[in-house]
Amino acid sequence: MAADDRRIVLITRPTRLDELIARFNTERQAQFYVERLGVDFGDYLAEQGQYRTAVAKTWAALAEVGRLQRVDRRFLPNFVFGPDDLIVVLGQDGLVANTLKYLDSQPVVGVNPDPARWDGVLLPFTVADVGTIARDTARSRRQTRQVVMAQASLNTGQVLYGVNDLFIGPRSHVSARYTIRVGDREEAQSSSGVIVSTGLGSSGWLKSIYAGWAATTRVLLPADEMPEPSPAFAWDTERLHFAVREPFPSRTTRASIVFGRLEAPAKLTLVSQMPENGVIFSDGIEADFLEFNSGVRADIGVADKRGHLVV
Repeated sequence: MAADDRRIVLITRPTRLDELIARFNTERQAQFYVERLGVDFGDYLAEQGQYRTAVAKTWAALAEVGRLQRVDRRFLPNFVFGPDDLIVVLGQDGLVANTLKYLDSQPVVGVNPDPARWDGVLLPFTVADVGTIARDTARSRRQTRQVVMAQASLNTGQVLYGVNDLFIGPRSHVSARYTIRVGDREEAQSSSGVIVSTGLGSSGWLKSIYAGWAATTRVLLPADEMPEPSPAFAWDTERLHFAVREPFPSRTTRASIVFGRLEAPAKLTLVSQMPENGVIFSDGIEADFLEFNSGVRADIGVADKRGHLVV
């Protein structure tokens, strides 16, 4: 396919102000709500202005490269991407992760719309770069970096991918009940849920779990030279880490399988014992979930597809 014939899909998201206006109907009502709480409404306006300008400039630059289509974040689960599409994500980082799990092998260009506001770990390019980067990518002149994902496969036939992490547990603040199996070890558990992290997500939710463990250990077992544990591992590592949150041992439940590493092709298997409100979601998007209720089995492991980030 010629570079000029390639479809470019621009992924955008609402700003904080857009979401407030959707909630309160008008900008003035949104302003009243924010200022009544003592928050600077000017920051909301500045963020929205910067993002809208970034969208307009990005659109203009990409329109000179190929056929262009814009997709809002909320339509990602139902949007049909073509195998030759070039994907441009106008950040934040979370939007890149949310996009990757709906793709196969299409390259993704992460663009930081507001470098003064967002760190942009997954957003190596600026709006000023986007035309050149998209043109080079369309002509196969840019390298990509692989991102290993997690995959939850259910005995119902459903599959969910996680770019950062998967959560398996209760929908609300109650205990999750399930059996857990790794290799030849198996036990019944009651906990607040299980986190499964990829290399990309190891600096996120998994990092907070490590931090809690380290702080607790320092209190219970003081040591002058105790090193600070780091969960971080490379994005392309064929491995997942899992951690059980707040496991509760009782007469019928155990708490010995609480952390582990899953080197591909190893699997973590969970079978739900919850009659209702059990869920599996990925990358913090609770609205896009699979039901995990009584009898549902989830086999969790390294996914059979990869994300491809342009670098």
